[in-house]
Amino acid sequence: MVEFNYPSKIHKLKLSAMSISVCIVDDHLPIRNALEQLILSSDEFELAGSCAEFREAIVLIPALQPDVVLMDINLGEDENGIDIIRELKPKYPEILFMICTVYDDDEKIFDALHAGANGYILKKTNPDRLLEAIRELKEGGAPMSSQIARKVVNVFQYAYCANGLWPGSFSGKARPLPVLSNRENEILQQLAIGLLYKEIAANLYISQETVRKHVYHIYEKLHVGNRVEAINKYFRR
Repeated sequence: MVEFNYPSKIHKLKLSAMSISVCIVDDHLPIRNALEQLILSSDEFELAGSCAEFREAIVLIPALQPDVVLMDINLGEDENGIDIIRELKPKYPEILFMICTVYDDDEKIFDALHAGANGYILKKTNPDRLLEAIRELKEGGAPMSSQIARKVVNVFQYAYCANGLWPGSFSGKARPLPVLSNRENEILQQLAIGLLYKEIAANLYISQETVRKHVYHIYEKLHVGNRVEAINKYFRR
């Protein structure tokens, strides 16, 4: 039994193999409560626990072993959610960490991804889209808010242009990868601008399950494990 002298919450353990267990780390009580209610509102998810501080999270997350952790960046004075990921991800690689924050500056984005974050979502994200992002994360994706994905794309594009690896300026559409089919290239292009599976499905008039199958084949053909690595291959050639 894990005991704390500060305000953490331990909820029900995972009851169904089909549900996604989620732990929330956020020092802002109203936001933490809102995220808790969002998770509890859907039968697809189980709220494993929530906490507000670095020292709580370091103990609580390994104890609960959730599928997904929604992680804030700023956890108070001199406490940082990215440092939690940096410490726990090597020890618990099966736990998926998704940053959920107000920060959209390049330094924090790439610091978080380098530390091992599997996704990066802004707090202003629509609740339905946030739940879809958690699903996508569990299914092997690397969800990012659209403006975050664009920043990632821009950094890759700038780096490759600077090194002579990318001809011309980026106009939002890269050259197709020969190893991928036309449909797979279409889907990868939309992944690169941060669209979720359901948005890609709507744009291409196909089902979300078809998108998932194409993404699986994209990752397999490119020998990558997530969206960020796929985008990297997309621009690196």
